[in-house]
Amino acid sequence: MAANPSAPAHPPSAAHDASARELIAARGGRVTRTRVAVLEVLRASHQPLNHDQICSALEGAGEHHDRVTLYRALDWLVEQDIATRVAGSDRAWKFELVRHHGHRHAHFHCQRCGRVLCLEEVEPALCGALPSGFSLAQAELVLHGACADCNAPEAGTEHQACL
Repeated sequence: MAANPSAPAHPPSAAHDASARELIAARGGRVTRTRVAVLEVLRASHQPLNHDQICSALEGAGEHHDRVTLYRALDWLVEQDIATRVAGSDRAWKFELVRHHGHRHAHFHCQRCGRVLCLEEVEPALCGALPSGFSLAQAELVLHGACADCNAPEAGTEHQACL
């Protein structure tokens, strides 16, 4: 699916006060039960979520869906710049809400507990210009190491249980 050509050049961000239904409609999309529910799950999360985590959240909210519909809803949200995706170490996509138009930040993948965390204060910077004829659509920065929880002296078997 291509982005809606009639959508405004800088439509409201997903963090805007607009309801999920209004945001989807503003992008020219069909306001479906699954799109609304997925957008609400992403709004409530403060870290990227994989398909299974989103499925669990939907089921916990009593929202019945099938996996194909979920994949399509997530693809549409990404195509509309309402959500972004970042690859986890297992090469599975994790999704998060675009909270500010044009806002970029790095992600941190903890190699001990497996979490992918947003580093809002770390903005990826490009070194130098692209060669002639190139244009940048997106840049992604994922740092790998151990998170603060795993590095804490008291980090032990309790935290490792989140694997």
